[in-house]
Amino acid sequence: MIDPVLLRNDPEAVKRSQRARGNDEAVVDEALAADAARRSALTEFETLRAEQKEFGGRVKAAPKEEKPALIARAQQLAASVKAAEARAREVDGEFEALAMRIENLVVDGVPSGGEENFVTLREVGPVPEFDFEPRDHVELGELLRAIDMERGAKVSGARFYFLRGVGARLELALMNLALDRALAHGFTPLITPTLVKPEIMRGTGFLGEHADEVYHLPAQDLFLTGTSEVALAGYHADEIVDLSAGPLRYAGWSTCYRSEAGSHGRDTRGILRVHQFNKLEMFVYADPAQAEAEHDRLVAWQEEMLQSLGLHYRVIDVAAGDLGSSAARKFDIEAWIPTQGAYRELTSTSNCTTYQSRRLATRFRTETGKTAPVATLNGTLATTRWLVAILETHQRADGSVAVPEALRPYIGGLEALVPEGV
Repeated sequence: MIDPVLLRNDPEAVKRSQRARGNDEAVVDEALAADAARRSALTEFETLRAEQKEFGGRVKAAPKEEKPALIARAQQLAASVKAAEARAREVDGEFEALAMRIENLVVDGVPSGGEENFVTLREVGPVPEFDFEPRDHVELGELLRAIDMERGAKVSGARFYFLRGVGARLELALMNLALDRALAHGFTPLITPTLVKPEIMRGTGFLGEHADEVYHLPAQDLFLTGTSEVALAGYHADEIVDLSAGPLRYAGWSTCYRSEAGSHGRDTRGILRVHQFNKLEMFVYADPAQAEAEHDRLVAWQEEMLQSLGLHYRVIDVAAGDLGSSAARKFDIEAWIPTQGAYRELTSTSNCTTYQSRRLATRFRTETGKTAPVATLNGTLATTRWLVAILETHQRADGSVAVPEALRPYIGGLEALVPEGV
């Protein structure tokens, strides 16, 4: 939810953000009108309630013969107060519904436009070159008996898979490497729930226009999370967090679920775009004044991981029209996939400013002692999809794959994954 004071004092800034995202700016004027109505209704309610309280004192002090008339008036006042309170609640709900439709304000410097209008900030590492015809990750996975798409489809349907043998070990090695890196940077590890209540899912901004991508269990009215960001954002809902020692950093390890609605025909081969995967997600609660600097730190830690794995990648500044509803700015890191001759996203890192914390009532105490909404940030540190880039980048002509040195201590010292018979 956006800051109502900002909406009231600088509606043009909100409209600029809506235009940059390609969203309807008329909702800003509707929200302004609803805000004025709710403040008027609240004032009326508070005025009547004060009158009721004062009148109650008069009734108590009045002579016995005057009390019947005063009591009748007191009853009328009570009915008016009750009606005014109901009206205040109604218009407050109308304002909240409209305010929820306004996505987070993009920060200065975010590129305008849609998915194709990102800005490349840097490219890092040599592009992989081969003196043989490289195999894609599915073929490599089959040779190594590391990925079993056929049985995944048999058991669960399209876009499901088994990681087996060295494939399972490779993912666990990757996740444990990421966990150790997170611990070194002061993150507290959490294994999070993957089912959350509607108010938590809504609070993080995942029940907007992309709600059809989220799995819902109607009988229990719970949602399967597509990232541990959701549970981590809800972890301190309705709390005042202590930031006196600096940002609170959590690393959430979880299985993630996405229906991938609307993605038919896109990256459907292999494990690049699937319904279930594992992920280690960084999540930070920070003073809003420190949020942009923390955003840069998260990207730097992701780059350390990718460089240690010997991957060629680029960092992009995502355009406003391609941001999720809660992100004020997002940096994606995309690795080069040799057999596709293209970059594919491995990480996203978002600064959500105070958008999520306002919805979830998460605050911190400022230097003046007052409470204020905290900033939240999130970013991927490892996920199943990374195996695609690792396998394809480090493959050899015989179908074996060199294990990046950083991963070797986590996979029993293996220097290479080797097909049977090689």
